[in-house]
Amino acid sequence: MTNPTHIVGGGLAGSEAAWQLAQAGQPVILHEMRPVRTTDAHQTESLAELVCSNSFRSDDPNGNAVGLLHEELRRCNSLIMATADRHQVPAGSALAVDREGFAADVSRTLEAHPLITIAREEITGLPPTEWGPTIVATGPLTSPSLAEAIRAACGEDSLAFFDAIAPIVHRDSVDMSKAWFQSRYDKPGPSGETEAYLNCPMDEAQYLAFIDALNTADTTEFREWEKDTPYFEGCLPIEVMAARGPETLRFGPFKPVGLTNPHNPTVKAYAILQLRQDNALGTLFNLVGCQTKMRYGPQAEVFRMVPGLENAEFARFGGIHRNSFLNSPIVLDNEMRLKAAPHLRFAGQVTGVEGYVESTAIGLLTARFLLAELAETQAVPPPNTTALGALLAHVTGGAIGAETPGVFQPMNINFGLFPPVKAEPAPGRRKAGKTERRAAMAGRARADLSAWLAQNAASEMVA
Repeated sequence: MTNPTHIVGGGLAGSEAAWQLAQAGQPVILHEMRPVRTTDAHQTESLAELVCSNSFRSDDPNGNAVGLLHEELRRCNSLIMATADRHQVPAGSALAVDREGFAADVSRTLEAHPLITIAREEITGLPPTEWGPTIVATGPLTSPSLAEAIRAACGEDSLAFFDAIAPIVHRDSVDMSKAWFQSRYDKPGPSGETEAYLNCPMDEAQYLAFIDALNTADTTEFREWEKDTPYFEGCLPIEVMAARGPETLRFGPFKPVGLTNPHNPTVKAYAILQLRQDNALGTLFNLVGCQTKMRYGPQAEVFRMVPGLENAEFARFGGIHRNSFLNSPIVLDNEMRLKAAPHLRFAGQVTGVEGYVESTAIGLLTARFLLAELAETQAVPPPNTTALGALLAHVTGGAIGAETPGVFQPMNINFGLFPPVKAEPAPGRRKAGKTERRAAMAGRARADLSAWLAQNAASEMVA
């Protein structure tokens, strides 16, 4: 009988890794500490719970790198992407999901798999060598005891950043005499909908009063050991953005372009707060770009200043938690093995990727590397011309100065991680623009992924 592979952590990366291994014929024991031990961010005991946004971001495979990553994961038979597609809710050109339905579905699928055993227990130290090749996918909210064991094994000080969560309100508490449904520029989403967002407009006076309130609101105090921890730039608390200048939000998540207020179509809004559907029933909406460290009372007061949200009822207030990640280019090899303990592979956000889809991707790749090891074959990483390969390259040393402690930072997938490509200009233009370059990168990625899948034996049955 084949010895089972142990996976520690049942988030997106761990769940995807378990699925990839089991579908290839490899038995898996998936260790998840919840509900035995909870975290500051999780609300349920479901596997693959989405603790921040319910959005997997853009689903455009030609013009957006994360949309390309979606496509690549689907072609690799990703459980997470297949489940996300089944639980999609309107979100314009983005892929957003009913978060509870999504996590419950992933949990049922893994629990029902004949080769997967779910062990609800906390692993407090490094998995022993007796377990054989093991995947650690405990995520950014790794329990303190295990985090300390990892830090000690790495011989490096942990790197960490703060991640913030946006509030969620009940749809029926939004004043529709002031708000309206519309996607920016009426851009259709994957299902063709053009009214995926709720829009709340502000005039200049209302916006500036809102900014003033953000700048003076009572916020969560950090503990002494947390005070020097940086934020991840892709998910800044709204009050941190506001403190950078009054126009920061207006040129960021509150930009008023591509939207027309049907209640007052001749008047251009100065700023617009958007809400995105959070569940399949359409009863809950999250405040886009409004992740926050404000205390609960001030949150309600500040967000109720926005026209349309005066009587908003909150299903969940925003919050902030400390995320930890490895200095992966230093402590991991190019197959995600811990150099100090090669029987351990790491996957997910703890490796220094940011985002649901990125975490899933690293879980998938780590599982494929482990399958190759079990089959005693040479693992073949995806080319760095693919989204999967570009992300892997960043984690394993692609960042400039990554060999220097403290330089490596978490990264979302983006076309800046891809090698340059020669692109043909659009008709009538002398030089290729961003649209043409991105389309060329996406086309190259598809071709190179096809070649990689054809030669990669990682998905074959384990002997």
